[in-house]
Amino acid sequence: MHKFNIPVHSTTTLVKATAIALLVAITLLITCILPAEYNIDPTGSGKALGLTAIAEASEKSPTLIVERGKQNDLLRTDNVEIIIPAGKGLEYKLYMDKYAHVEYEWTSGVTALYFDFHGEPAGDTTGYFESFSIATTNNMQGSLTTPFKGSHGWYWKNTTQQPVTVSLSIKGYYTIKG
Repeated sequence: MHKFNIPVHSTTTLVKATAIALLVAITLLITCILPAEYNIDPTGSGKALGLTAIAEASEKSPTLIVERGKQNDLLRTDNVEIIIPAGKGLEYKLYMDKYAHVEYEWTSGVTALYFDFHGEPAGDTTGYFESFSIATTNNMQGSLTTPFKGSHGWYWKNTTQQPVTVSLSIKGYYTIKG
């Protein structure tokens, strides 16, 4: 059996350590946290360190602004059959406002298709698009809250010699572009 010498601190040492820790915490609260989070800067150090700019920026841009256009005010549900010709690709698009939400599920039966679920910002002329999911499968389900206003949808590619029917169920705030 080994004997260990475990140091035991006196009450005075523990009180001093607690007081120092409390002093450091209060100093950080006043000089860093309050200016950065709440734009409260009683010492002026937050401005000198550039921390009040963080709070000012978050006050000017709230984390969530729900923008809905006329066409997306109503919750809708659609079930669509889309035929992908043999050896071809096809896109199916929804027009959605920023922060609009859609839930979807699609299946192509037993035939796996390459697909790219993506979005293109409204008014963009550069050809930019953002992919949300890319895979090869015969079914997929999920949801999307759109990061920008524009067209959002699927591109499927059928590499077989026969047409494939995709059954798509969608529910959310959108207008079908087709």
